[in-house]
Amino acid sequence: MPSEVALLESRTLRADHAGRVDVLEKVRALRLLPDGLHVTTEGVAEYFAVHKDAVHSVVRRHREELIANGMTTLTGDELRIDDVVKTTTSSGSPAESYPQGRSHLRVFTRRAVLNIAMLLRDSEVARCVRTYLLDTEEAPRTVIASDPRYDGLEHRVTDLEGSMARIGPALQELGPVLRRMSVRLESLDLRMETMDRRLEAVDVRLDGVDRRLDATNRVVGAMSVRLTDLSEDVADIQRRLPRPPDPRRRRRR
Repeated sequence: MPSEVALLESRTLRADHAGRVDVLEKVRALRLLPDGLHVTTEGVAEYFAVHKDAVHSVVRRHREELIANGMTTLTGDELRIDDVVKTTTSSGSPAESYPQGRSHLRVFTRRAVLNIAMLLRDSEVARCVRTYLLDTEEAPRTVIASDPRYDGLEHRVTDLEGSMARIGPALQELGPVLRRMSVRLESLDLRMETMDRRLEAVDVRLDGVDRRLDATNRVVGAMSVRLTDLSEDVADIQRRLPRPPDPRRRRRR
């Protein structure tokens, strides 16, 4: 079984133990961001009971290794996603949500936090993690190596964690888009309701116009009948009136 010093000095050895993120919760509770995937620098310092400058020092010395294990820096639009960057102070009271006063925010996955535990020398919590990791790693590795059902299991778990780390930001970016779509759909629903009410009002007006046209047609029909009757009465009266005398006959006499 490797020693703690070997773990501190060998990146290859740390890579062999990088998938045992379950050890973190067994040693101490890790305060994650609301996305359930990441921890801030302050959260890492709180977990290891050190000042955050100690975390910054480890990051400066092993940046490439930590980035490979999931450490990332959020900037720009990513900082406007409250559910991702909202955190709490060590006392448990709500702290301000970024990006207020910040242009970037460094976050760590569980894998990156475990990586720091294998690098941080001046932390009793980190020592406990390393001790627990080394004490419990040998037996599971022996069992897994002897059982073909577990071939590549650690590699698959590592790949899964990496995939989750990539899916998390994608879902976070999708959140504002879905909210904007929801607002637009609600606005469209309101417009459709307004249009439906207007169409109903137009239907009511058209019904009134139809009724008026029917009444007008009935009146015009009745007037047509009366005019026809009147024309026949005038023609009958004209037939009954005596014809006026012919003046030419009077002159001949």
